[in-house]
Amino acid sequence: MSLGHACVDVYQGAVAALVPYFVSERAYTYAAASGLVLAASLLSSVVQPLFGALTDKWAMPWLLPVSALVGGAGVAMSGVGGSYAVTLCVVAVSGIGVAAYHPEAARVARHASRGSHTAMGWFSLGGNLGFATAPPLVAAVIAVGGLGATPLLVVPALAGAALCAAALRALGTPAVPGGPDSVPGATATATATVGRDDWASFARLSGAVVCRSIVFVGLSTFISLYARQRTDGGEVSGTAALFVLYLGGAVGTVVGGRLATRHRRVAIVRWSYVLTVLAVAGVVLVPGPLLHLFVALTSVGLYVPFSLHVTLGQDYLPRRVGTAGGVTLGLTVSIGGLAGPLVGAVADATTLQTALAPLIALPAVGWLFLRTLREPVAPGPPTAPPTDPRTALEPDRR
Repeated sequence: MSLGHACVDVYQGAVAALVPYFVSERAYTYAAASGLVLAASLLSSVVQPLFGALTDKWAMPWLLPVSALVGGAGVAMSGVGGSYAVTLCVVAVSGIGVAAYHPEAARVARHASRGSHTAMGWFSLGGNLGFATAPPLVAAVIAVGGLGATPLLVVPALAGAALCAAALRALGTPAVPGGPDSVPGATATATATVGRDDWASFARLSGAVVCRSIVFVGLSTFISLYARQRTDGGEVSGTAALFVLYLGGAVGTVVGGRLATRHRRVAIVRWSYVLTVLAVAGVVLVPGPLLHLFVALTSVGLYVPFSLHVTLGQDYLPRRVGTAGGVTLGLTVSIGGLAGPLVGAVADATTLQTALAPLIALPAVGWLFLRTLREPVAPGPPTAPPTDPRTALEPDRR
């Protein structure tokens, strides 16, 4: 599941990685280029909670390989032809594929991990490695034949579909939606013991994730162009900055999962947002090669809470695990894409530094959402119905 997640999330990272090439080869403005990131996010933000709600009612494991293929096909076609409208459409199709994947994948991964924070950290790590792989992969493909070579980017989708199918075969019968940790065969009585959904806490958590998402999408869209300007390092510096932003997430995700085994998740998430304020300030304000160091710190700060967002959301909504995954892995992340064109428009009117400066404050806003959150009680395994004491000692006559 982790490797399949990596193959799918290549396509979330690939759209941002393609932005500098659309600017250079097709002379797109910053706003037009960021519109491609919006196209990948907008439909995804609408349909991902829908897929989450569906997976709460019905197990749909077939979505995993199919959505991997759809996500890859859209990005693979993005460089074919010169029409901006067609490019927007195929990138949007890719976003739908990615949206369909995550809620069901989070549910299946939770079942496979038996609720382990560390194991879910490894699952999230796969996605982060996919993000990190996107910039060098896109750079290699573009070096082969420019934007016209993007059909080669379908290869990870084929691998992802095969890996998802293999994981499903290994797991056997898909987990039944609705039960604690989606335990196969859980009964309605067992489901009733899970606990109540805490929508107020889930809403505050979601608000924080939206702030995190805007920072991440804003940086991932423009950090490559910004690094070229601030370091005078050309394409190599820009690709390196984006690669560091994504690769640092791999470290942050593992660290977050490990810390969650020793400390309260809510406290870890709060301190991560504080670190991110300082790190983003360094990215925006510090010139020269040190920029890459602050990009790495920003990445760790953004990704330490990544898998914890998922497990916290699932514990706040124990009866709606698919919906929780659809929102924390999808809707809130996708909403960040809505801010991309605004950042691009400000950059067109002023400078990239001016446009990125407001991102410094957003992790602080996220911390305010988290300030009053309490650690949820993780649902335990289903328990047997209470035994009638009058018959508890009677022999079984069946």
